Amino acid sequence: MAAAPPAPANSFRPPNMALTTLGLALASFMQVLDTTIANVSLPTIAGNLGASSNQATWVITSFAVSNAIALPLTGYLTRRFGELRLFTLATLAFVVASLLCGLAHSMGFLVFARALQGFVCGPMYPVTQALLLSIYPPQKRGQAIALLAMVTVVAPIAGPILGGWITDNYSWQWIFFINVPIGIFSSFVVGRQLKGRPERLEKPKMDYIGLATLVLGVGALQTLLDLGNDEDWFNSTRIVILAIVAAISLIVFVIWELTDKDPIVNLRLFRHRNFSAGTAAMVVAYAAFFSVGLLVPLWLQRNLGYTAIWAGFASAPIGILPVILTPFVGKYATRFDLRILASFAFVVMAGTSFIRSHFNLDVDFQRVAMVQLWQGLGVALFFMPVLTILLSDLEPHEIAAGSGLATFMRTLGGSFAASLTTWAWNQRGTIHHAHLTESINAYDPAIRQTVERLGQGDLQRGAFVLDRMIQQQAVQIGFNEIFHVLGIVFLVVITFVWVAKPPFAAKIGGAAAGGH
Repeated sequence: MAAAPPAPANSFRPPNMALTTLGLALASFMQVLDTTIANVSLPTIAGNLGASSNQATWVITSFAVSNAIALPLTGYLTRRFGELRLFTLATLAFVVASLLCGLAHSMGFLVFARALQGFVCGPMYPVTQALLLSIYPPQKRGQAIALLAMVTVVAPIAGPILGGWITDNYSWQWIFFINVPIGIFSSFVVGRQLKGRPERLEKPKMDYIGLATLVLGVGALQTLLDLGNDEDWFNSTRIVILAIVAAISLIVFVIWELTDKDPIVNLRLFRHRNFSAGTAAMVVAYAAFFSVGLLVPLWLQRNLGYTAIWAGFASAPIGILPVILTPFVGKYATRFDLRILASFAFVVMAGTSFIRSHFNLDVDFQRVAMVQLWQGLGVALFFMPVLTILLSDLEPHEIAAGSGLATFMRTLGGSFAASLTTWAWNQRGTIHHAHLTESINAYDPAIRQTVERLGQGDLQRGAFVLDRMIQQQAVQIGFNEIFHVLGIVFLVVITFVWVAKPPFAAKIGGAAAGGH
């Protein structure tokens, strides 16, 4: 297997650094945005295409499944095509897939186009990260990582708000069409600016067993996680079959990839201490962060009666401080022990979770938004230090593969979190509803009087109103319990980052320099 010799470290700079950075950042923002932009538009899409709401959820599931499969393949694809060519091809393919999504006239075709979109965009984020690290001088690579961290935070928040606004004011097709000019601009700019950049190319053999077990295992697991709540988990035959397929396939995949001489996914990257510790911290913390981003808007709509747009506005302040602080974090963070910054971030995120664990049904918009704003401080100091730590001891040619593998693990962590937290919330709500109604006796004169008053003389109506009030309180208690647990999770994650050992920034400098 012949490989071209790597270029001298730190040898290539694009003619216009700002324009190159803009092109790379826009591509990543577009790709991350599409993970959530269609969520609030599903009812409209289902209505226009004559599909049920259950069928419409496959618009989300198909994207997530194919994206999860593609992410760990990033290392193999960069070795085969090179980072620049892979970025350009993936971005242009994403444009084509987005165009197909917007032109879809049936739910089946839209699901197919979304699956294609999810697969081709899999390598975009990790390759963007590798390209940014390679073109920035060592002293400015923290700013590059901070920029991508901001994209990771802001894009999923902006997705539902932007998607709802576009759907209400134009049509749902435009949530996909807007990718076309952005993708063309990004691929053209980056391709021109990085033309002549040295690339380390190889011709790795195709690991068919690794690929097959990856597709089966990850596909089955992601589908299981997306459909589990709707199908009552292991009471469903489909979920049981998916679980068996996922377990067997992933066990075979891990054993094969660890013993194969040229694996399609390099699991040996976990031999690096900082990569293992940083990835563990990223996966668990992102899962908790993803849970917050999922539960708060749902709670605002279900319990407090907010519309989807206003729930988005109440949640959006979490992105304000990351946008403001990103330049400063990127510039000055490496002057500190990154483990201290990450620990402070997790303490802030734990604190805001504990505050939410004391929310009640009378909490106002300002308080919800303010807690979101303060969580943004933790988010601003979370992603950049942890990303820097996990990339810090990788070899130069391992950056893209390591970023892809870590992003895959992070995405899978978010999927687990989405399924487990919504399931736990529903379960705890049901349990507390049962506990709250235990002491209610229909023959108690005081209870009957209360029910009559609630129903304005109508006992049946009064019973319905009382049950709805109890249900709201039960769901609120479950919400509070979950956020108490999330606060503890954020504190536990602190132990992970302290497993890592410095230096961090110096290793990034060596790892990311030069062509790959």
